[in-house]
Amino acid sequence: MSAVLSLSGVTTFYGAVQALRGVDLVVNEGEIVTLIGANGAGKSTLMMTICGTPQARDGKILHLGDDISAMPTHQIMRRGIAQSPEGRRIFSRMTVYENLLMGAHGKPEASLGTELDQVFTLFPRLKERLAQRGGTLSGGEQQMLAIGRALMSKPKLLLLDEPSLGLAPLVVKLIFNAIRELNRTTGLTVLLVEQNAFQALRLAHRGYVLVNGQITMAGTGADLLARPEIRAAYLEGGGH
Repeated sequence: MSAVLSLSGVTTFYGAVQALRGVDLVVNEGEIVTLIGANGAGKSTLMMTICGTPQARDGKILHLGDDISAMPTHQIMRRGIAQSPEGRRIFSRMTVYENLLMGAHGKPEASLGTELDQVFTLFPRLKERLAQRGGTLSGGEQQMLAIGRALMSKPKLLLLDEPSLGLAPLVVKLIFNAIRELNRTTGLTVLLVEQNAFQALRLAHRGYVLVNGQITMAGTGADLLARPEIRAAYLEGGGH
C-alpha cells in the first residue's frame, strides 16, 4: 500500500502556544483513517497544518512522496487535496448549484456533469435544493453541500473535519453511509476528524487518538473500538 499522506514529527504553534507535539500519522491509498480526540486536542489544527495554515514548525508532511510542509495553501489544494472544513463554511448567499461550482476550481461547467452526478447520487436532497440559497438549508443539508463542494474538484484525498457536528443522529448516519459508499465505489482516500468516536471508528479502516497535541494510540477501527480505555474516554455515557 502506498502512502497518500504521511506526517512525521510534526509540531505546530499558534504564537507561543504549541498545538501539535511531534505527530506521526499515515494515510494509505484507498483508506478511511480517522483521528479522534476530545475538544481542544488539536484535531482541527492538524487538518489546517496539512493545508498549510498554519505551517508546521518542525517535522515533515509528505503528499504522494513530495514534501508539502512549506508549500502555500493554494499549491497544496491544487495537488488533489480537498477539505470539508469544521463549521461547513458554505457560501450562504449563493445557491446550492453556485456553491458546488465553487468547489470545481474554475473548470468549465460543461465538463462537470460526472462530478455533479456523483454528488447527487450521494446526496439526492441537494438536487432538489439546487436553486435554493445555501444559508436557507438545514444543518444536515449544509453539511452535505460542504462535502459535495469538496468532491467537485475530484480529489485524491478528502479531508473531513467534524462532519457530524451538531447534526441529528439520522442525518449523521446518512452522512457516514455516504462516506463509506464513496470510498467503496471510487476508492477515495479519506482522513476524517471526529468527536463522534463510535461512528468514526466503525467507519474507518484505521484510527489514531490525539490527546493534547500528541498521538497516544493507533490501530484498526475495530481494535480501538474494543479497547476499554477508548470506551471509557469516548464511548461511555451515550457516546453512541
